[in-house]
Amino acid sequence: MFYSFATQEERRRVGGTCFIEIQYCKFPAGTSVKQIVSVSIDHWYDDSLYISGDDENEFYDEYSSIFDCGIYNNLKTGTVDLYGINYYKPELIQPLIEKICKKEPADYKKLADWLDKAKQYNGFYILGL
Repeated sequence: MFYSFATQEERRRVGGTCFIEIQYCKFPAGTSVKQIVSVSIDHWYDDSLYISGDDENEFYDEYSSIFDCGIYNNLKTGTVDLYGINYYKPELIQPLIEKICKKEPADYKKLADWLDKAKQYNGFYILGL
């Protein structure tokens, strides 16, 4: 379910531009949440994970109960929005990894490994279609 790409050309060969992107938040610690979710976010980083638009329903079914604590662009919190910005603070990473490993949804190991690397950043985003 989760893709990673070494180059943009590789991504284009797999499926064009219809992907949900799970991206590290590279803002420095101490940046306000309002700024983190209100900026224009660049896409298509080589260190991101991607979910094909064809798999959006499977991702939602498998992971929405896990990713139920993201902060939206309007600063409200809730279940992952597959069409918007979802920001997850650094202190949520380990509890999310534990939930993922306990529930074992589709392709969970790849996501848990990626999230472990997210600990060195200021959280992460799930960026909708």
